[in-house]
Amino acid sequence: MLISHVVRHHVLHVTLHRDLDVTNRAAVALQIQALVQMLRPTRVTVALPAVDPTPATLSALARAHRMCASLDIPLTLRGASARTRGLLDVTAE
Repeated sequence: MLISHVVRHHVLHVTLHRDLDVTNRAAVALQIQALVQMLRPTRVTVALPAVDPTPATLSALARAHRMCASLDIPLTLRGASARTRGLLDVTAE
Protein backbone atom coordinates (compact mmCIF):
# COMPACT_ATOMS: atom_id res chain seq x y z
CA MET A 1 0.00 0.00 0.00
CA LEU A 2 1.48 3.31 -1.10
CA ILE A 3 -1.02 5.68 0.51
CA SER A 4 -3.78 5.70 3.05
CA HIS A 5 -6.35 8.37 3.72
CA VAL A 6 -8.94 9.54 6.20
CA VAL A 7 -11.47 12.37 6.06
CA ARG A 8 -12.07 14.45 9.17
CA HIS A 9 -14.28 17.55 9.19
CA HIS A 10 -14.24 17.78 5.37
CA VAL A 11 -10.41 17.65 5.28
CA LEU A 12 -8.76 14.85 3.30
CA HIS A 13 -5.66 13.59 5.12
CA VAL A 14 -3.40 11.50 2.87
CA THR A 15 -0.35 9.62 4.15
CA LEU A 16 2.42 8.50 1.81
CA HIS A 17 3.92 5.39 3.39
CA ARG A 18 7.18 5.52 1.48
CA ASP A 19 9.01 7.64 -1.03
CA LEU A 20 7.91 7.08 -4.60
CA ASP A 21 9.89 6.07 -7.64
CA VAL A 22 9.17 6.37 -11.33
CA THR A 23 7.19 3.15 -11.42
CA ASN A 24 4.56 4.26 -8.89
CA ARG A 25 4.41 8.06 -8.95
CA ALA A 26 1.61 8.23 -11.55
CA ALA A 27 -0.47 5.70 -9.63
CA VAL A 28 -0.25 7.76 -6.45
CA ALA A 29 -1.07 10.99 -8.26
CA LEU A 30 -4.13 9.32 -9.80
CA GLN A 31 -5.22 7.91 -6.43
CA ILE A 32 -5.04 11.35 -4.81
CA GLN A 33 -6.87 12.89 -7.79
CA ALA A 34 -9.64 10.29 -7.55
CA LEU A 35 -10.04 10.87 -3.82
CA VAL A 36 -10.28 14.64 -4.25
CA GLN A 37 -12.77 14.39 -7.10
CA MET A 38 -14.91 11.87 -5.23
CA LEU A 39 -14.83 13.49 -1.78
CA ARG A 40 -14.57 17.21 -2.71
CA PRO A 41 -12.82 18.13 0.56
CA THR A 42 -12.33 21.72 1.74
CA ARG A 43 -8.61 21.06 2.18
CA VAL A 44 -6.05 18.31 1.52
CA THR A 45 -3.09 17.50 3.74
CA VAL A 46 -0.35 15.11 2.70
CA ALA A 47 1.99 13.52 5.25
CA LEU A 48 5.36 12.72 3.72
CA PRO A 49 7.66 9.82 4.63
CA ALA A 50 10.76 12.06 4.47
CA VAL A 51 11.47 15.77 4.92
CA ASP A 52 13.23 15.85 1.54
CA PRO A 53 11.34 13.43 -0.72
CA THR A 54 12.58 11.85 -3.93
CA PRO A 55 12.05 13.61 -7.27
CA ALA A 56 9.32 11.08 -8.12
CA THR A 57 7.48 11.92 -4.89
CA LEU A 58 7.82 15.63 -5.67
CA SER A 59 6.44 14.99 -9.15
CA ALA A 60 3.33 13.25 -7.78
CA LEU A 61 2.85 16.03 -5.21
CA ALA A 62 3.21 18.71 -7.88
CA ARG A 63 0.54 17.02 -9.96
CA ALA A 64 -1.79 16.76 -6.95
CA HIS A 65 -1.09 20.39 -6.06
CA ARG A 66 -1.95 21.61 -9.58
CA MET A 67 -5.16 19.61 -9.58
CA CYS A 68 -6.18 20.91 -6.13
CA ALA A 69 -5.34 24.48 -7.15
CA SER A 70 -7.56 24.15 -10.23
CA LEU A 71 -10.43 23.25 -7.88
CA ASP A 72 -9.56 25.99 -5.34
CA ILE A 73 -8.73 23.37 -2.71
CA PRO A 74 -5.68 24.20 -0.58
CA LEU A 75 -3.03 21.50 -0.24
CA THR A 76 -0.66 21.46 2.73
CA LEU A 77 2.25 19.19 3.61
CA ARG A 78 3.17 17.58 6.91
CA GLY A 79 6.72 16.46 7.56
CA ALA A 80 8.24 18.44 4.69
CA SER A 81 11.26 20.70 4.85
CA ALA A 82 10.95 24.38 4.04
CA ARG A 83 12.88 23.65 0.83
CA THR A 84 10.34 21.02 -0.23
CA ARG A 85 7.39 23.30 0.55
CA GLY A 86 9.06 26.09 -1.40
CA LEU A 87 9.52 23.87 -4.46
CA LEU A 88 5.79 23.15 -4.49
CA ASP A 89 4.68 26.55 -3.21
CA VAL A 90 2.59 25.01 -0.42
CA THR A 91 2.32 25.59 3.30
CA ALA A 92 3.03 23.32 6.24
CA GLU A 93 0.49 21.89 8.60
